[in-house]
Amino acid sequence: MVELENKIVEVLKTIYDPEIPVDVYELGLIYEVRIDGEQDVTIDMTLTSPNCPVAETLPKEVEEKVSAIEGVNSAKVVIVFDPPWDKDMMSEEAKLELGFL
Repeated sequence: MVELENKIVEVLKTIYDPEIPVDVYELGLIYEVRIDGEQDVTIDMTLTSPNCPVAETLPKEVEEKVSAIEGVNSAKVVIVFDPPWDKDMMSEEAKLELGFL
């Protein structure tokens, strides 16, 4: 299970918000990854704002890329806005990339 979760995180790090040159994982947009016994993956994800221009496409890209991982049966993204995203949720790497450090 840990190995599959690591693969999922690797894939999430290849998906970028087109407006910000940082991947969705390092941006802190991924709140939780759950894998059940059937290898179905549920990802709680947020967006930088409720009016995010990629609100339609970014979650779909996450679902498609995670679903394509060997060992994953299916993937579903649940968009959540609680807690609201803010820049403090970014990794140190993302903050450095964006000039916040």
